[in-house]
Amino acid sequence: MPKELSAGGLVLARERVLVIKVTNLKGEVVWTFPKGHLEPGEDSRGAALREVQEETGWSCRILAPLSTARYHFRRAGRTVAKSVDWFLMTPLKKAGRRDPAEIMAVRWAPLATVRRLLRYASDFELLEAYGRRPDARRAGPERP
Repeated sequence: MPKELSAGGLVLARERVLVIKVTNLKGEVVWTFPKGHLEPGEDSRGAALREVQEETGWSCRILAPLSTARYHFRRAGRTVAKSVDWFLMTPLKKAGRRDPAEIMAVRWAPLATVRRLLRYASDFELLEAYGRRPDARRAGPERP
């Protein structure tokens, strides 16, 4: 079974979380968190920072590792084992634009209501991992 490694960020600021709108492999339009594949020689931290900036235009800083999601999906009739390392991040500055080839929209959604946008079980699990942190009541710094 093929395996894929990815990394991404849960980016929080002022009680809001950064989400992206994409078309998934089934052709469905979904809101999710920014993530992407590791490039050769890249570690999860570097990939997470790079992918968040490429997909959203936001340069961020990692505050802490958050969780690792493991799941399976089907692509071209084959089952793929996926592992995603997630990091809690804070935005530093707007450093570019979203990748229009992959990302339909970028949005800061209220942390209290972001669940209404999400569809993937792994995204809900990521929010739960964040909620278990002792500092979760303080939803990010003042930016953006």
